Amino acid sequence: MSRKHSVAWSVMSLFVLAAIASADVKLPAVFGDGMVLQQKSSAAVWGWAAPGEKIDVKASWMKSAKSTKADKDGKWSLNIRTDKAGGPYTLSIKGANEITLNNVLLGEVWVCSGQSNMEFTMAMLKSEPVNADIAKADFPQIRLFTVAKATSGVPLEDVSGQWQVCSPQTVGSFSATAFYFGRKLHEELNVPIGLVSTSWGGTKAEVWMSKESLMKFDQFRDIVKDLGSPESTAAGSKKYEQALADWEQKVGELDAGLKEKWFDPQLDDADWKTMELPTFWEKTELGQMDGIVWFRRTTTLPPSWARTDMELRLGPIDDVATVWFNGVPLGTTFGYNIPRVYRIPQSALRVGKNTIVVRVVDFLADGGFGGSADDMRIGPPGSDVKTAATVARTWKYKVGYSGPVPMSPDQTGNSGKPNHTTPSALYNAMIAPILPMRIAGAIWYQGESNCYDPILYRTLFPALITDWRKQWHQGDFPFYYVQIAPWDYGGTTNSQAIREAQMMTLDAVPNVGMAVTMDIGDEKNIHPKDKVDVGDRLARWALAKDYGRKDLVYSGPIYKSMKVKDDAIQLSFDYINGGLVAKGGDLTDFTIAGEDRKFVPASAVIESDKIVVSSSEVKKPAAVRYGWSNWVKGSLFNNAGLPASSFRTDDWPLQ
Repeated sequence: MSRKHSVAWSVMSLFVLAAIASADVKLPAVFGDGMVLQQKSSAAVWGWAAPGEKIDVKASWMKSAKSTKADKDGKWSLNIRTDKAGGPYTLSIKGANEITLNNVLLGEVWVCSGQSNMEFTMAMLKSEPVNADIAKADFPQIRLFTVAKATSGVPLEDVSGQWQVCSPQTVGSFSATAFYFGRKLHEELNVPIGLVSTSWGGTKAEVWMSKESLMKFDQFRDIVKDLGSPESTAAGSKKYEQALADWEQKVGELDAGLKEKWFDPQLDDADWKTMELPTFWEKTELGQMDGIVWFRRTTTLPPSWARTDMELRLGPIDDVATVWFNGVPLGTTFGYNIPRVYRIPQSALRVGKNTIVVRVVDFLADGGFGGSADDMRIGPPGSDVKTAATVARTWKYKVGYSGPVPMSPDQTGNSGKPNHTTPSALYNAMIAPILPMRIAGAIWYQGESNCYDPILYRTLFPALITDWRKQWHQGDFPFYYVQIAPWDYGGTTNSQAIREAQMMTLDAVPNVGMAVTMDIGDEKNIHPKDKVDVGDRLARWALAKDYGRKDLVYSGPIYKSMKVKDDAIQLSFDYINGGLVAKGGDLTDFTIAGEDRKFVPASAVIESDKIVVSSSEVKKPAAVRYGWSNWVKGSLFNNAGLPASSFRTDDWPLQ
C-alpha cells in the first residue's frame, strides 16, 4: 500500500534541487496569482534559477525593473519598494523564462498560527451563524493562503499552498479565527488583507521554535542538537517505518473490513447503511464511537476522464484515512484536519461506474469527514468546484471495529522521525520557508497542549515571540495572541496557570497583546464555537496599536495590584475603560485566603474603579484569586464589554 504522510522535507529538498538544476526561474509557493504583498514596505522577492543567472523583477506600480543574479547554489533574492494599498497589479520575474503573476494586491499581510483553535476552519464550526457568514463571504480584497502541513528536521526552502480569493466557495476551508480577524481589519481599514494560516492542531509551542532558540532550554537541548543530521535522519526513517508497520498490523488485527477486503470494488454492500457526507459520525446513529468505519460510493465519470490521471479531494478527515479507487490503494493520510488530496492513476479509472472506498480510523472525539460539500470532489488535477464532479452526500458505510484504537506513531511522537510533536519540526517546515515575507504582524492561538508545564510556558512562550522576531528580521513586529478559553481539562491540569503565563507575557516582551476569552469557553468542548469574538478582539489590538484607532477599547480588565483593608482586599486593574461591570448581576468565581493558603469562596463587589473581596471565614486575608480553575464562566468585564483575565494576587507554588 502506498502511503501519503505529512512529513514532506525530502520532497521539498528534491523540489529545490530540481529548481537549481533547471535554467527556469522558480518561485516559492507564497508567490502566485492573487497574492498580497505588504504595502509601503521593502518587500522581498526570491526564488531559484541557474547559478549566475540574471533575474529581473518588475511590478506594474514600479517605474523600472530591479535586477540581481542567482548565487552559486541557484538562490536569488532582492527587495522591491511597494506602493500604498491597492491593485490589482502584475508582478513579472524574468530570467531564462518569464513568470507573470496577475491580480496582485498591496495591503496588510498577517501570519496566523497556533494549534487547533487557530486551525479550525469555518466549515468545521458547523453553526447557522457561521454558515451565514460563509454564504456572505464575498470579499475579493481578502486573500487566503493555507500552508500545507509538513514536518522537517532541518529548515526547508518552500511550503505547499496557494493563494485564494476569499469567497463563499473558498472560505469554508480556511481558519475561522484568521478570517474573522482579517474581515474586521478589511472592514475598518478598507485595504486588501492577506492572511497566511500556518497551524496544526494539538501542537506545543516548542515545535514552532527554531533549533537555535530551543538550545537555550535544558528540556530540549538533547532533543534538537542532532535533529536533521544525516545519521539521525536515517535512523529516524528506519524507526518510523517499523513503528508504522507495527501500528498497521495491530489495526489490521482489529479491523473486520481489512480482513474481509471491503475495499474490493466487487464486494456486495447491499446490507451497508447510508450516511450523508461530509459529517462527523458522532452526529449520526453511531454516536460517540471511537474505532474504524468504512465508507463506499459508486460514481460515474465522463468517458474522457478515463483517459488521463484524475484528482480526488475529500476534505479533512478525522483522524486517519486510507483510500482505494476501484480497489487500487491511493494512500493513507494522518492528521485530523489535513485536506485529503489523492492522485488517481489513469490505469485505475474505468469508463462508467467507479468505486471509491475510504477507511476512517478515529482515536478520540469527532470521527469522520470534517469539511464542506465543496471539499469533496473528483476531476482533472487542479479542477475547482465548478469543473469537478461532487462526491459528497450519500455514501454507504459499515463499522469495521468499535472501541479504542492504538495511537499511530504520528500521534504518539515516538516514531523516531520528525512529526508534529518534535521540537522545531513545524518551525523548520511551516515557518522557516516563509521568513523572507514582509508582514504586518502575527496572530497566535495556542497553549492548550502546553498545560502539562505552565511554569515552563512562562519563559517558553516569550522565547517563541523573540525567536520569530529575530528570524524574521523585522524588529519587534506586532504579535497578538489569544488567551486559552476555560474548559474542563480534569482535576490534574492547571490550565489557569497557562492563562496566567499568557498574561505575564504582556510584560515579558514588547509590542504584544492578548485577547481574553473567559466568557466564550465551552465546558465540554476545547474548541469554542465563537470565533467571531476571538477575531474581533485580536483585530482590536491591531487597529488600536498599529492602525491609529485611538478611540477603540482593545483589552478587558487586567489585574494590577492589591491592598489589604481591614478584613478585605481591594483590587486595582488596568484597562477598566469607563468602569468595571459584573455581567449577569453579581461577580462570581472569586476566592480568598489567609496566610494558611486555604482558599474559600468570597464575596466580591465593585466600588468605583476597584473591587473589594472578603469572606467571613477569613479575618486576615492575604490573597485573592479570580477564575482560578479549568472551567469557569467569566463575570468580570469592563464597560466596553470585554472580559477580564483570570488572575491571582499570590505567587504561591501551584497545587
